[in-house]
Amino acid sequence: MTAQHDDTHRPAAGAPLQPARRSLRATLAAHRAELLTASALFLLAAALFALIQWATPGIVGNDGYYHIKMAQLIRQEGLKPTFDALPYTILNAADYYDHHLLFHLLLVPFAGVDPAADGGAALTQGAKLATVLLPALAVAPVWWLLRGQRVPYAAGWALGLFAVSEAFLYRMSMARAQSGAVIILVLAVHWLLTGRHKALAPLGFVFVWFYNAFPLLLVVGGVYVAAVFMLERRVAWAALVYPLLGIVLGVVVNPYFPENVVFIADHLLPKVGESAVPVGNEWSPYESWTLVQNSGAALAAVLLGALALGWREERIDLTSLVGLGLVGVFGLMLFRSRRFVEYFPLFALLFLAFASAPLVRGWLAQPAARRPWRRLAPVAAALVLAGLLALTVHDARALVADSKPADLYAEAMLWLREEAPPGSVVFQTDWDDFTRQFFYAPHLRYINGLDPTFMQLHDEVLYNEWVDITRGRRDLPGATIRDRFNAAYVFSDLDHTAFLDEAANDPILEEVYRDPYVVIFAVR
Repeated sequence: MTAQHDDTHRPAAGAPLQPARRSLRATLAAHRAELLTASALFLLAAALFALIQWATPGIVGNDGYYHIKMAQLIRQEGLKPTFDALPYTILNAADYYDHHLLFHLLLVPFAGVDPAADGGAALTQGAKLATVLLPALAVAPVWWLLRGQRVPYAAGWALGLFAVSEAFLYRMSMARAQSGAVIILVLAVHWLLTGRHKALAPLGFVFVWFYNAFPLLLVVGGVYVAAVFMLERRVAWAALVYPLLGIVLGVVVNPYFPENVVFIADHLLPKVGESAVPVGNEWSPYESWTLVQNSGAALAAVLLGALALGWREERIDLTSLVGLGLVGVFGLMLFRSRRFVEYFPLFALLFLAFASAPLVRGWLAQPAARRPWRRLAPVAAALVLAGLLALTVHDARALVADSKPADLYAEAMLWLREEAPPGSVVFQTDWDDFTRQFFYAPHLRYINGLDPTFMQLHDEVLYNEWVDITRGRRDLPGATIRDRFNAAYVFSDLDHTAFLDEAANDPILEEVYRDPYVVIFAVR
């Protein structure tokens, strides 16, 4: 029997593809285009953040020295390395909680060389490289969010992150967890607006492990719930229940449980009310004109977004109302504390994009005869964006370039590392020197660090004694430093002149080291 070939279902030469094959090919092409766009945005963002980051040879800010050192210790010792560097605080060895655990794990590949080998050069460069890559990753999710809400020119809006605030770029250039928090919050907004509320549960879990700013996820969910209720008169409980479930799981299913519960209560509550303890410049508000200078484009975006809503002459949609709510909430936070400049400019940009999107879509849909500006408008917008971007990046570089020297305490701490036996207590005169000290000598113990409330909450009487001594309000402080703090060394920068005057007259304190930045005393 002769075999016959059935060509009934074979398309004739030149015939169009079957709809299913054509659809699959179009889908694959769309995914390739999306991947190319996201990759291009990441690479461009990384180049811009690198330009900002390497305006200084050191790590931007102070806390990055602690974070990259913790990553190195995790690399050497495992998930829960020994931490006994702050025995007089709520982060003592028995109660220690790594509230940036996932962030530190992300830094591990960049933390390979101990500062004893090269003075900290490799560890510093590793931190800087990580701080280029992580904030650059935030740009693609912003584009994805805008694209999902049908915002025209979504890629251009995403690049607008480099044009809205020099202070935002400066904060993103710190080796800290806020750039990861931006990614998490952008993903949360995307999944809220697309109805994928269950995805907020794993997001909440990850946020708890990543950074103790996780309550912001509930803030974003709360804004969405309020917006839905205003427009639809229903309560979108899932937007709060799922992230709360993820947060609870992240707290309980945690290698530091239950110490993390105590720490969260002790650390977050003092920030809610008025604290008598100065907790760093970032918790104080900006002066009004300073905010205009460093985030003027973000403030202008809010005004333009409001104008766009009025121009539309229609009922506000859910996306725009959520954007408006987020701007309002994070704007209030920024007016209270400058640290929220790492979020407000982002939401100001998103609000403008959401509010203006229906107008732009309407203009693009007009007949060609009625839109002769169509070719010119994108070019003009690109020129404005490029000008703002260049100016903002330039100003951010200037902020970064003003950082403290990379080797500020290198020589002093490497000397102390060799001289002081492991476990020796070092009495510092400034709590925010701890991060650099720990970077070089984690085997020593320090009086105060990371946040002054950590010591004040642990032992308020001892904290007050430490403050009095460091401000030169105690005559002959050596005996108290030796007997109350069990310190073997005193480390002071040269700005604490009142203390240094007292120390110079104290026979118990013997100067054993001095350089242009630091003086070290041995406690006899």
